[in-house]
Amino acid sequence: MSAAGDALRPFLLERFAEFLTLEQGSAARTDESYGRDLRRLAEWAAAHGVLGPEALTASHLREFVYGLKDLGLSPASIRRNVSAIRTWYRFLLADGVVTADPSERLETPKKWRTLPEVLTAAEVERLIGAISLDDPLAFRDRAMLELAYGAGLRVGEWITLKVSDLMLDAGVVRVFGKGGKERLVPVGGKAIGAVAMYLRELRPTLERGKGSGVLFLNARGTPLSRMGAWKILRKYV
Repeated sequence: MSAAGDALRPFLLERFAEFLTLEQGSAARTDESYGRDLRRLAEWAAAHGVLGPEALTASHLREFVYGLKDLGLSPASIRRNVSAIRTWYRFLLADGVVTADPSERLETPKKWRTLPEVLTAAEVERLIGAISLDDPLAFRDRAMLELAYGAGLRVGEWITLKVSDLMLDAGVVRVFGKGGKERLVPVGGKAIGAVAMYLRELRPTLERGKGSGVLFLNARGTPLSRMGAWKILRKYV
């Protein structure tokens, strides 16, 4: 078995497939879809250092499911993924592999509150006005919001920006949109100042070798996720 296969073995994907066929009586098409969905979760978990199902938390599952939207999956496909995860946990509980089910409160797309793709001037002004200078992450949040508005970036674009994409002296930022299409976007003076302040005052202390060059990091020093961005915006609303 390959190294990748070894990493996925603790997730019991083959036994889960048998469970679907023998105990659930699922249709072949459902078996195939659920198997593919769970393999995607297992690969994501292994890539994030989660060594088995017992180490997966509700937070992990939320981040994974929310990330499916960024992969371009439809709401129906995401709902199927959630259903597959819940069925997998029923199997794990019945088999005694886990003692708790972190998927119980996993939300489907119908219950998600929409994160605005592009922020308006009024939204940015209100959000920035709510940022407390006593917050240790204030430099990041201000830079993030100023840049999102100043460059007119979509959420999926500004959370994936890398430091190497910034050309602050020239007043532009390199952005990769849908399909990996590259464009250079002009940035206003306020956004440039806020980003420069973040790079100087905060990002070096957040970076712990886990940021992969991504511009906006969370408190743990890893790239800010879409869910993380949503939480930040909600904090200031």
